[in-house]
Amino acid sequence: MNEKNVEYLKEQLKYTGFGDAMENVLRENIAKGNPEFKLDHEVKYGNDTASAVLNFKKSDQTDMYFFNSYDMKIQREGQSEALSQTFYINRENNITAKEAYNLMEGRAVNKDLKNKEGEVYNCWIKMDFKEAADDKGNFKLNHYHQNYGYDLEASLAKHSIKELETPKYKEDLMNSLKKGNIQSVTFIIGSEEKKQFVEANPHFKTVNVYDNAMQRINDRESKDQKKNETETKSSGKDLKQKQDIDSNAPESGPKQNAKKKKQGNSI
Repeated sequence: MNEKNVEYLKEQLKYTGFGDAMENVLRENIAKGNPEFKLDHEVKYGNDTASAVLNFKKSDQTDMYFFNSYDMKIQREGQSEALSQTFYINRENNITAKEAYNLMEGRAVNKDLKNKEGEVYNCWIKMDFKEAADDKGNFKLNHYHQNYGYDLEASLAKHSIKELETPKYKEDLMNSLKKGNIQSVTFIIGSEEKKQFVEANPHFKTVNVYDNAMQRINDRESKDQKKNETETKSSGKDLKQKQDIDSNAPESGPKQNAKKKKQGNSI
């Protein structure tokens, strides 16, 4: 058995998000020497079940096996029909199992990819459910490149999100959204804090906001929250400035006259 091949495939499975629990079954299938074999993998994301069939093929020239693709199927709780998509494996542009799930849930994923010339470029990927699937049952993946102009940080800054005030929390939030996750955050609304959820939306160059019941909050409502927060801060600042001015203002009336009288007596 080609041990280097086994180790390479183990690492490939691990970094594609399928863990390291399939080593034994991987070895068993390679030992059989068949031209092709498949491995099954299943994981739960919340109430959804993500099942994947991993496809391996032996080289025609050597004893090397290659992990070529995986077929992902998402079964949502309460729905009879499952959603399916095939993701292809190559050295530079792999989509991990969790990223595949997020794409199939309709969210966008940010990736560093390589073109045919080997040049690295960054883009957002989103599955297009508006167009019919191809003859293999796969939906098209739309790419939003850097020149498209989506700025995740600027889009988040339009909202009153508490985590943005701390560099570490801000970095974690942005990294999570780039992986295609929907992320819980703390919105500051007036003097109150409210838990809501956000996800990246590169197509419309914004972020989607959801309440605790995962109901979408429209942009107008979200902008009003930001406006209210800005006005609250502004009002507090104006009040403080007014208090500072009042405390420095010259005294008048009985108090001032009494003070003057006292000063006169002391002379």
